[in-house]
Amino acid sequence: MTADSAFKDDRKLSYLNSDGADKPLKSPVPATTLERARHYRLQRLRNQLAQSDCAALLLYDPINIRYAFDCSNMQVWTLHNPMRYALILADGPAMMFEFKGCLHQSACLPGIDELRTARSWMFMASGDKTDAARDAWADEIADLVREHGGGNHRVACDTLTGDGVHALAARGLEYVEGTAITEIARSIKSADEIDLMRWTLRVCEAGMARIYAHSVPGVTERELWAHLHFENARSGGDWLETKLLTCGDHTNPWYQECSDRVCEAGELIAFDTDMIGPYGYCADVSRAWTCGDTPMTATQRRLYDTALEQIHHNLELVTPGRDFADFNARSWRIPEAHIPYRYSLAVHGVGMADEWPVIPLHVDWGDGAMSGHFEPGMVVCVESLIAEAGSESVKLETQVLVTETGCERLDSFPFE
Repeated sequence: MTADSAFKDDRKLSYLNSDGADKPLKSPVPATTLERARHYRLQRLRNQLAQSDCAALLLYDPINIRYAFDCSNMQVWTLHNPMRYALILADGPAMMFEFKGCLHQSACLPGIDELRTARSWMFMASGDKTDAARDAWADEIADLVREHGGGNHRVACDTLTGDGVHALAARGLEYVEGTAITEIARSIKSADEIDLMRWTLRVCEAGMARIYAHSVPGVTERELWAHLHFENARSGGDWLETKLLTCGDHTNPWYQECSDRVCEAGELIAFDTDMIGPYGYCADVSRAWTCGDTPMTATQRRLYDTALEQIHHNLELVTPGRDFADFNARSWRIPEAHIPYRYSLAVHGVGMADEWPVIPLHVDWGDGAMSGHFEPGMVVCVESLIAEAGSESVKLETQVLVTETGCERLDSFPFE
């Protein structure tokens, strides 16, 4: 907390440690909650696998692996280096193929029936021996499917490259696009998952309070963004997906990343957390406020009130059973002056990262908009971005659980 914090909003500062000590937050979530969530998630994948009539699900996306087994080993690195994977047999074992030397990372996880060392065949690791390495990998996968598949040769895969698809096909396996399986499985959260997500949001809001406490003239955008990283890392979280914190004229157009730009008194500071926090869950929340906690100008207040109107209007429409097309038809209409600066979506799913579904803003709704409806257990983010020619941008976003009767906000950090 800075020396200038005496005039700050105590509602926001309350998200720091309640005893006033600057130390990591410790999760109060019981171990049994995580155990039940792990079982639920793996069963969700198995259920979708059965509905898709597939013998196996082959996962390379580390977020899908985290969902299936709660393995968190080298997730960011393996997002671009496919060197570990999971194979879940519909009527057989759930297997984790871990990076060489890392089997101990997954040894005690209850959903894993068998641990093996992964066979890497990416060029960086295999060079001119890539073809032989790929063939050895494909032989092992094919042998397991033949052993446990009961004659079913359909294998669902999430992010498998073309060479891998062809290698499996050469061994008599049928490739099935597995992304729909994992996205649909992940879309409905259990009560235990919601408890884990609530804790991620608690850590995120402590990081937001740190940003707020340090939002003083002379600070840089990168310095402010580092406070969210810091709180997340020390309190058991993973990473931030983006670098969306800007101030003043750097907020418009949106999607500029934080920089060494110095924030000045009275400028708007706007950010989008995109935080993968404790337990692997995402806290995707946006806020905007003035540097130095100064009163908003008339223009800033008008933009902010407009954004808040959009949030509140669309929140009322997030109800179980409501069709996405009906949501679009009834959604808040963005005024003409703000359309060129708009956010491209109104609502999106969230879990261990941004997820299905994505509902475009009414301006961008068309034949390509996905069908579907809100279901109890979904968690979605309701978004707003309001700006106009020559103005700053106001970015707001709230994360909500779809319930049996409506929706419940999971974040509680105050709006202005």
